Amino acid sequence: MKSDRLLSILLLLQTRGRVPADELARRLEVSTRTIYRDIESLSSAGVPVYAERGRHGGISLLAGFRTDVTGLTSDEARALFVLAAQGAHSALGLDGALGSALRKVMAALPAPHRPAAELTSRRILVDPDRWLARPQPSVDLDTLNTAVFTDRRLRIRYRHGGETTTHTYTVDPYGLVAKAGTWYLVADRRGRAQLFRADRILDANVTEAAVQRRKGVELADAWEVLRRQVEERPANVRVEVRVRRPRLEMFRRIVGPFVLEVHDPAAGGEEEGAAPDPGEWIRVDIAYPVLAAVRQLLQFGADVEILEPAEARDEVARAAASVTALYEEAAP
Repeated sequence: MKSDRLLSILLLLQTRGRVPADELARRLEVSTRTIYRDIESLSSAGVPVYAERGRHGGISLLAGFRTDVTGLTSDEARALFVLAAQGAHSALGLDGALGSALRKVMAALPAPHRPAAELTSRRILVDPDRWLARPQPSVDLDTLNTAVFTDRRLRIRYRHGGETTTHTYTVDPYGLVAKAGTWYLVADRRGRAQLFRADRILDANVTEAAVQRRKGVELADAWEVLRRQVEERPANVRVEVRVRRPRLEMFRRIVGPFVLEVHDPAAGGEEEGAAPDPGEWIRVDIAYPVLAAVRQLLQFGADVEILEPAEARDEVARAAASVTALYEEAAP
């Protein structure tokens, strides 16, 4: 473990230049005191590493020092060949560069590790897209990419979901995120992090103004805040429903994020070999952020019934009545 950590410190310093000791400790999940002991070990081994105290201090290598040691273990080599976001490289125009990089890595690997790495690339495939996902509209990431890597402000014309009008914003980009096949721009707008779907950016222009990000905030920090805002929306409407057993698994796949508890008596106390009644109803507690969201349950037809509250039953009844009225109208 210590040898791996020493090599990681060496490669981080070689890549980043000066790095604060507390950042190294955070990245390697050890104490700052352990980092300073590791620095002493590197120095004793002849590595020209030194620490500078003070507000702008940190740990650095002597200027010009380089090492060609990769130190890749067998598992690390295999991990490089499992590409968890293949579509991301295509969208960024990096397919060719990726293939070239992997060939170079393969050539640099110790001979005993090469067969395992090659076999991994042939035996493991990660497809980030959901089943039956709609084709994603083509997205031109070039302008967004330029702003991100040149640290320039962006002027965008944006359409929010469910709206037909557009809005013009000046934003300070942190970076791009690919989430389940969809690209997002993470940027500050008026000093607050905001998420913009790339396929809803109708026009984008890189300005001459330098980006004005909040001090100490990185892309991962801003993304974590925004991700939690989406996933942890308050559930203000609690709904009790019953679901026909044959449809329960599909119900859980579709409504999963809103499910609180499934009350299935067959899940615990059923005798071995006893088959559940396929017509049995299973009670499920779910929670939605707003009342109108219960209309999602209409897609299950008569296989899902809302029991409580009455307001949720009325909301679905009104929606069903409007659909019935639409189709009862005489065809033109």
